[in-house]
Amino acid sequence: MLHHKSSNRLLGTVAAMAVAMGFTLTRPVAAEPETASKPAAPVINAVDGVEVVVSDLARSKAFFESIGFTSGPEDESSSSAEAQRIGLPGAHVRRVQLTLGAEHLALLQYLAPGGGRPVPLDTRGNDLWFQHVAIVVSDMDRAFAWLRSHHVAFVSSGPQTLPQWNRAAAGIQAFYFADPDGHTLEVIHFPKGKGNPRWQTHAACSRTPSELCLFLGIDHTAITVSDTDQSLAFYRDRLGLKVVGESENYGPEQEHLNGVFGARLRITALRAASGPGIELLQYLSPRGGRPMPPDVRANDLFHWQVVVSASDGGTVSRAAGATGGRSISQMAEAGEALVRDRDGHTLRIRVSRGN
Repeated sequence: MLHHKSSNRLLGTVAAMAVAMGFTLTRPVAAEPETASKPAAPVINAVDGVEVVVSDLARSKAFFESIGFTSGPEDESSSSAEAQRIGLPGAHVRRVQLTLGAEHLALLQYLAPGGGRPVPLDTRGNDLWFQHVAIVVSDMDRAFAWLRSHHVAFVSSGPQTLPQWNRAAAGIQAFYFADPDGHTLEVIHFPKGKGNPRWQTHAACSRTPSELCLFLGIDHTAITVSDTDQSLAFYRDRLGLKVVGESENYGPEQEHLNGVFGARLRITALRAASGPGIELLQYLSPRGGRPMPPDVRANDLFHWQVVVSASDGGTVSRAAGATGGRSISQMAEAGEALVRDRDGHTLRIRVSRGN
């Protein structure tokens, strides 16, 4: 048993980490159960970035550059190893990596095969294919004005400020909008004294226009899941990601943020040793969110990939199969593969050569 003072320090640390993820901690993080399958050391060493499929690479690249991302060189791949890795015969992919702060987001356009399905127009936050990335901004009012000037599609009714009863996160602001293909994005602002301290220390920025300096980096990616405990069996118990906070969010601000009437969410924040976090979003209400289509393919525009570094790709593939997911491809020559979790969300595994 922890002494009283030590226990308070631990709970304070967990609460601070939860606020850094953009939500309030409403109950202490439960101790992780000991299971026979729990790894002695984390299998996932880092979350390296997120990849999203787009229909027009030039258009999407320009869009993300308009909100502060910088782009690297474009490349194309059509090798048999690439087709093996993604499980899509004849694949020909054009790719560009974008950077914002210390985080990365890659855009993928499939030149072949054609016919990738678009993001459904009636997508809601409780549909299990839903995923977004949360982009930290230094000033919500100015960032929102910039987004409006670029005529982004609103998902939220407008920026929402978490209420005072939500004590640990009171004053945090968030807004959901969409890119040209209908992928949901979030901007989030942490007021002074809340969130990860690095979001309060802004590096010198000389970019023009100056509004580009408002966008600081990616805090996390969020995925909608059907059952948090079942998802934790994969991400926490098998892969070794750490739970750093839990909350239950509801009320008019949450409804206006998600665009879902009656939204009540169980939110669980996970982190590896480095990189953005992964948030599990379980809708306690409204229930009935639609499942990921069973025939989803890597060229569908609602297919996202979270890129992770792993000590052993085979362990990740076996963990997916043991918890209701599946492998999309076998390990290719490059030491990479794709696996889906039980709800259809995809991890792109890159084996860490040093392990």
